[in-house]
Amino acid sequence: MLLADDHPAFRDGLRVAITAVTDLQLVGEASEGETALRLIGELRPDVAVLDITMPKLSGLQVARELVRRRLPVSVVFLTMHNEQDMFEKAMDAGAKGYVLKESAVSDIVDSIRSVAAGRHYLSPGISHYLVQRAERQESFRKTQPDLDSLTPAERRVLKLISEDRTTKEIAEDLGLSPRTIEAHRQNICNKLALHGSHSLLRFAFDHREEL
Repeated sequence: MLLADDHPAFRDGLRVAITAVTDLQLVGEASEGETALRLIGELRPDVAVLDITMPKLSGLQVARELVRRRLPVSVVFLTMHNEQDMFEKAMDAGAKGYVLKESAVSDIVDSIRSVAAGRHYLSPGISHYLVQRAERQESFRKTQPDLDSLTPAERRVLKLISEDRTTKEIAEDLGLSPRTIEAHRQNICNKLALHGSHSLLRFAFDHREEL
């Protein structure tokens, strides 16, 4: 796993907790986002523990870039923020874990083991956020038309949107013009009764695993 946080003393405490167990291997550390992104690309850890508010690139920006590059790494965020809005942004960026810094030393090993096994992990004090998110997604599914209404081309575009790709990047990936991609985006919005680019992005993130 890789650990990235810009506070040396805090990072030292986490390192001690991680290296005290025999089933986890710390392969790299970083103090800012650009270095963290580079090391993840080079070292290919199974798990990356990222501070949300790192300099140069935030943890959210790093996570979104990992999705864009399709790097197979599970992300655990470290944060001082226990507000649901920040949690939602973290989940939308592809996080599997969300650990509050106030309990990080005691939670970090369990969080790494959980996400490495394919499960989500939240600090116990905010675990209800994950339940609320699942309930919101289920309600959203019940009120929205089925994904089967989309053509194969539209589903491919929607999948790339879920990876935080821009219209230009999607056009380059699929060998189509940006105008064609914009037409697909509009058709998707029409079929799924979505209004605005933010709603489309939110839908794509929420349904990423179904695409």
